[in-house]
Amino acid sequence: MKASPRAVTDILRNVAGAHRLLVLAVGWALSRALMLWLLVESGSPALRWGGVAREVWRLYHHWYGVLAHGVFPTHDPLWQYPPGAGPVLLAPALLPGLTYFQAFVALTLVADAAVTASLARAGARPGRSLRGAAYWTGGLPLLLHLPLARYDVQATAFAVIALLTLSRSTRACGALAALGALVKVWPVLVLLGVTKGRATRSSWSWAAATGAGALGVLAALFSHPLSFLREQGGRGVQIESLGGTVLGLATHAGWPGKVRYRYGAFEFTGPYVRTVAHASLALTALAFALMLLWRLRARRWSPATPYDAALSAVLLFTVTSRVISPQYLIWLLGLAAVCLTSRHTTQRPVAALILAATAVSTVVYPVLYDQVRECTWTGCGLMVLRNGLLLAAAVVSFTRLWRTTRPLALPPLTRGARLPAPALGAPRLLH
Repeated sequence: MKASPRAVTDILRNVAGAHRLLVLAVGWALSRALMLWLLVESGSPALRWGGVAREVWRLYHHWYGVLAHGVFPTHDPLWQYPPGAGPVLLAPALLPGLTYFQAFVALTLVADAAVTASLARAGARPGRSLRGAAYWTGGLPLLLHLPLARYDVQATAFAVIALLTLSRSTRACGALAALGALVKVWPVLVLLGVTKGRATRSSWSWAAATGAGALGVLAALFSHPLSFLREQGGRGVQIESLGGTVLGLATHAGWPGKVRYRYGAFEFTGPYVRTVAHASLALTALAFALMLLWRLRARRWSPATPYDAALSAVLLFTVTSRVISPQYLIWLLGLAAVCLTSRHTTQRPVAALILAATAVSTVVYPVLYDQVRECTWTGCGLMVLRNGLLLAAAVVSFTRLWRTTRPLALPPLTRGARLPAPALGAPRLLH
């Protein structure tokens, strides 16, 4: 029996799709093997990047010992994380045959694989694209082995999977976003772009209920779950932030400030630092107001609008923050990858800018971090370039989101003219 041309086309399409998925899987395995090798060799004299891994085997492991007794690190100035971070840092106990460091890295790879699989599954659907999965697979190794030594991949997994489940279950989207917010706050921003009406009511109410319930459980299991708020409030201006870049340049104009290690990061101290910190907080408030204004005035939603809005919101909050740590790029890579799974996204130029910022960020840390800390011209130039790319990405992202969700402008009618009758079966503009 002779196969129809359509059947042959479907078979060829399935074979091509399977081939792309195989290439993606091989690329993920090889790139993660390279990241693991860098992590193992990071303490060697040739690389001298041992400080990247120190956060896990020294800081996280220390907190693990405190959390195991049912107490959050209340009086530790380095503990600046929401209570949901506790279970994440305790999770390596689920793999008793490994050391804490080995188990933490293994679980990070599991979270990374879950993100990749979710992006691939979403991209394999009709009308979608595997570019998002390829972007995440190839973009994350640009940060070298840093993603394996931070728990930001786990937080990003909550946000990515929440967005990708939105089209099937608003309840699951809201619940996952709330759990992610308990781990690292920012994942709650993915709910800003949910379609108005029933979808918003469902996702937001489930987020509130899940967040309240999970917080109640954590409060019952651990003492002082909100102690992190005090330490967050005391933070200053980190040298890698946008405000820190301004202060770094000011040192070459005679500003007498110094760099000090405070609250787990290198921050500026000296005249006008508090003013810069307050300006950053004001800009963050302005960013939140802009996103609220966008939501109130947006009228046209495409399938990619929730994804685009999530990326825009997190970008705005990142560039206005008093702290821009290199691991923040993990969040942006994940959200940009979600946008690229949809052919309707407006954020392709933004994804390219984020990729460039990620590459520069790796040169900043860990490669030339001494230059940044000492505010040399090289260090300042790198920070201007990296933060300039992030600022440009934020501006382009919000501008494109705003323009594509506003109603289409109609030409003014001439007096006495009549509107043309719509053609039979013509598509209607959805508001």
